[in-house]
Amino acid sequence: SMLRYKLIYFPIRGRGEVARQLFYLAGVPFKDDRITISEWSSLKAKTPFGQLPVLEVDGHQLAQSFAIFRYLAQEFGFAGDSPLEALWVDVTADQHKEYENKIKPALRFQGSEEEKEQLMRNVAEPARDKYFPLLEKIAEEHGSSGHFVGASLTWVDLLIAEHASILLKQFPGFLDRYPTVLAIVDAILSTPKLKEWLEKRPDTAF
Repeated sequence: SMLRYKLIYFPIRGRGEVARQLFYLAGVPFKDDRITISEWSSLKAKTPFGQLPVLEVDGHQLAQSFAIFRYLAQEFGFAGDSPLEALWVDVTADQHKEYENKIKPALRFQGSEEEKEQLMRNVAEPARDKYFPLLEKIAEEHGSSGHFVGASLTWVDLLIAEHASILLKQFPGFLDRYPTVLAIVDAILSTPKLKEWLEKRPDTAF
């Protein structure tokens, strides 16, 4: 029979990874379609908004990574245990997106050490110091035992843990002032089923 789900994205983790993790955690088979840049140029016009990731559900194409994550999380039980929890998951994810847009130039930077240090000081550190205190507060008020929101794994846990693992690899010590975040990220990444996926997924820089 035809697979219900196909995820089309580049051969990186990026904005497709949380969807892949949700499929794996739910034990739901999907086609993990990792396409090259040259394949993308011919496919682009056929996608809903001319961007990836695209999730195909029974042949219907959906775009926008957070909408995809939220849909899969709702389908598979990773969206929070109540409407209010689901709301806090969304609030946290939107806050994360704002921060990630600010810090992205520092993560993808290819230049001199001097320019990089300047970018870290002027862009990455202010973005971090605005967002992570908010995240600690959300975790303390709305999360429990190894989760940012609620008492079970949600897609925002996956989103933050995935990002933090890239940050910590590139900039060791960058999050040392945020022990609550580090402890939660550590707990999320130790989830046995997620660990299984992290060990078998293709190894990419981000």
